[in-house]
Amino acid sequence: MDHSFLIFAHSLLRYLVLFAVAYAGITHLVGLLRGTPILNGERTVAIVALALCHLQLVLGLVLYLLRRGLYEDMAKPYQTFWKYEHLGTMLIAIILVTLGRVLSKRAQEERGKQVRVAIFYLIALVLMLWATPWPFTVIGHGRPWL
Repeated sequence: MDHSFLIFAHSLLRYLVLFAVAYAGITHLVGLLRGTPILNGERTVAIVALALCHLQLVLGLVLYLLRRGLYEDMAKPYQTFWKYEHLGTMLIAIILVTLGRVLSKRAQEERGKQVRVAIFYLIALVLMLWATPWPFTVIGHGRPWL
């Protein structure tokens, strides 16, 4: 069965996820450093980033379940990356984004809200960038940008 549309959607959505998580994390970090309150637009970006992360997770899990037989035929480093490293790291990153948003809602002060979103989102961003199979890496070599 051809899963090219799901793979394309998952690849395309990664750019939206990375941009939204980076924008939300940096915006809240700047707000924290300036000591300004969170604006509705900034809060909305954090919520959109969270929603995009969860959509990406669902697409990724569907792809993983549909293609799990392929991983057995791969060479060891590729098999390890796709079965464990990519899936595990992205899951941790999405959990961090979710925790950042949930904990920021529970914080009483604006500063506490901004700290939580900035720290959790930016750590998640680093993990996402590391676990993405970019075309210039060994694992992603030969894969298209989309």
